[in-house]
Amino acid sequence: MPILAGRMSQLGTETAFEVLARATALQREGRSIINLGIGQPDFRTPEHIVEAGRKALADGHHGYTPANGILTLRETVAADLHRRHGVTVSPDRILVVPGGKVTMFFAILMFGEAGAEIIYPNPGFPIYESVIRCSGATPVAMRLHESKGFSFDADEVLGQITPRTRLIIINSPGNPTGGVVPKAELDRFVAGLARHPEVAILSDEIYGEMLYEGRHTSLTTYPELADRLILLDGWSKTYAMTGWRLGYGVWPASLFADAERLAINSHSCVNAAAQYAGIAAMTGPREPVGRMMAAFAERRAYIIPALKALPGFRSATPGGAFYAFPNITDTGFDSRAIQSRLLEEAGVATVSGTSFGASGDGHIRFSYAASLAALEEAVGRIADWLGSQRQHESARRQA
Repeated sequence: MPILAGRMSQLGTETAFEVLARATALQREGRSIINLGIGQPDFRTPEHIVEAGRKALADGHHGYTPANGILTLRETVAADLHRRHGVTVSPDRILVVPGGKVTMFFAILMFGEAGAEIIYPNPGFPIYESVIRCSGATPVAMRLHESKGFSFDADEVLGQITPRTRLIIINSPGNPTGGVVPKAELDRFVAGLARHPEVAILSDEIYGEMLYEGRHTSLTTYPELADRLILLDGWSKTYAMTGWRLGYGVWPASLFADAERLAINSHSCVNAAAQYAGIAAMTGPREPVGRMMAAFAERRAYIIPALKALPGFRSATPGGAFYAFPNITDTGFDSRAIQSRLLEEAGVATVSGTSFGASGDGHIRFSYAASLAALEEAVGRIADWLGSQRQHESARRQA
């Protein structure tokens, strides 16, 4: 048998895809499954974007593009960042990549090695910790507090920085919690970073246009971070383009050549048609984005009170994204057990909070990127299942 490098044993996975595979298998057996596990919008990519991709293929855009992306697309990204955040970014610092994960992977590879530490959100997107471990670095969990709407505490995070800290990852709005870090907390965090000029920051803002109240505070608006901030963003969530595999990173000028070299060594460039579709997404009508967010807001308004009404559940209200992350400790089930049993016995796919780190214990993630009717049916099934469990427990005690 071939002998793998030891680091491969440190590479984890994304449980949402495992849940999706099991849910799909049950559906093939004829089971009725409501999938609230996978984190992608249940909307089609808007037609003007699809048409731009078609036109690019028809016009013969079939070859390689520059490794950093088509110039027009990078100029469009720069204009979009100015529209949203009022910041001026050179297109020469923008690296177009096949999906948001690539920026994350590159940043962690660039700073992670044996003896280094990388601070990451917990509960957080599972790939952070997975890739940190694979890089050889030590992952240091940044606790997101349920009592603070799943924001971090700036002083707490600053206190975790050591001489070995190379990179800090921020994700707001966040996956799996939908938590948003308040601007005042970001202000304290950035002010404290002045004492640690050697530490780089990766700001994952893939859900930055998915807020329900107020405006998104981007770390790009803090000029004091310009020489060490890496921005992760893309098209997948905002424009319902998960399958197009299109993202971008904004890199400090001093790091850009290294990031571009990684791109050349790994994927050469992003497919041309997707890049032309990305231009259409950012320059086209905003109404499809508005309609999608209005639908998510309606679903949030339903599912959070509905979850709170379930026995043993409590839930913070997410400020962004399309996830609910209720605390289920009082049900008497642990996170893994309730994930498994809801799928197998109630026909509702969710993801255990422990899939997002140790701090997710006692929670499960619901993606409300599903129709309102599906959410109502799912909550009804869960209520019935919880009721049957109470009946079984009562009968057992009386026996």
